[in-house]
Amino acid sequence: MKTLKNHLILFDAECPMCRLYTQAFVGTGMLDKEGRSAYQDLPAAACPMLDRQRAVNEIALVNQETGEVTYGIGSLFKIIGSSFPLLRPLFLFRPFIWLMSKLYGFISFNRRVIIPASATTHEFELQPTFKLHYRLAYLLFTWLLTSFILSAYAPLMQELLPQGAAYREYLICGGQLFFQGVFISFIRPDKRWDYLGNMMTISFAGALLLLPAMLLANWLHLHPLFYVAWFMGVAGLMLLEHIRRSRLLNLGWVLTSTWVLYRILVLLFILLLFN
Repeated sequence: MKTLKNHLILFDAECPMCRLYTQAFVGTGMLDKEGRSAYQDLPAAACPMLDRQRAVNEIALVNQETGEVTYGIGSLFKIIGSSFPLLRPLFLFRPFIWLMSKLYGFISFNRRVIIPASATTHEFELQPTFKLHYRLAYLLFTWLLTSFILSAYAPLMQELLPQGAAYREYLICGGQLFFQGVFISFIRPDKRWDYLGNMMTISFAGALLLLPAMLLANWLHLHPLFYVAWFMGVAGLMLLEHIRRSRLLNLGWVLTSTWVLYRILVLLFILLLFN
């Protein structure tokens, strides 16, 4: 594997995901051992050609010999293409570049709600630009996938939980998004999109935790009580994560209370309607 020498990748020290994959570049030898640095630690005079706000939004790769800077998906293509030359033609294919740039933007502009920074992290003076269309796309993506998984999981609990139409889980998941959106808009409208992004990450993560039980159901015929217990265990983990993320956002307990209240109301509605 060829190392891209004399290049420095600038990552977001407040983003656990960014730290992880840039460390992988260095650890696998794709970059020099000193080939990564947090942009928060970079002196202003160190790279005159660097657009610092753009580097916050899109990971920057600095050529330390020429001072040239690439950003976002271009930085990743340059590193990967150096190590895997056979992929270079793909990285020059315009439709692929367009698709990957949109995927990169989708992840990058939502990275703080996918994996939030710790409460002890020092906030840099420059923060990622908020782009509403990427946040809305993230909310739509997580709503659809979460609802799809829940719709597939619900039949496993059929003897203990009344069955509904195929669209039921979509309404429930979308309803909570609306329900919590109303409360956050009254309590902390400035945190609306950050909170909703974090909340849907929790929902999506919870849905993913249901997949092992769904796979298990293909081989074992277990009592529906097992799947209910699994579901409740996942819901407990989601509650703990909701509390943790609410603290990181300095939102207190109100939204956690309404999050739980909504789920209780939905459960009562289902039980009363179908029994």
